[in-house]
Amino acid sequence: MEITPLTMPEASVKSSAFTSKINPDLSEIDWVYVCALFDKVNWRVRVPEEIEKAFRTSSWTIFIYKDEQLIGFGRTIDDGRYYAMLGDIVVDPDFQGNGLGKMMVTTLNGLLENYHFVTLTAAPGKGDFYKSLGWKKQTTAFIWPQGPKQLRQHTEPEE
Repeated sequence: MEITPLTMPEASVKSSAFTSKINPDLSEIDWVYVCALFDKVNWRVRVPEEIEKAFRTSSWTIFIYKDEQLIGFGRTIDDGRYYAMLGDIVVDPDFQGNGLGKMMVTTLNGLLENYHFVTLTAAPGKGDFYKSLGWKKQTTAFIWPQGPKQLRQHTEPEE
């Protein structure tokens, strides 16, 4: 596990108490609280045992803390060489606007530097955030909707 203090311009950080942990010991993570943060950002309900398993099978994980309190996390899913994606990029809404999402996305993307394709699925309304970081909208990506909400939020209307 690597623990690093966040180094960001003072103007974008309201407190110097933010730290990140890359690939920490996942047995020390409060998965019930992780699920509560998913709920707080209005994402689909997660089950603690299932999200822990998902993070354990991820290549890279990052967790952000203010003092000792977990306030954000993210992960990568990949095949080890060609295809990778960022997933579950979550920042507690009480701490959004501090550059933490940008730091997590930039850090995780940097760990996938030599992959042929790196993708992500943005939460509804967050596309401009990713565009501001240099991400481009794909013209060839498709999704198999897992229900009406995904169909509504992540697909273009039928012509």
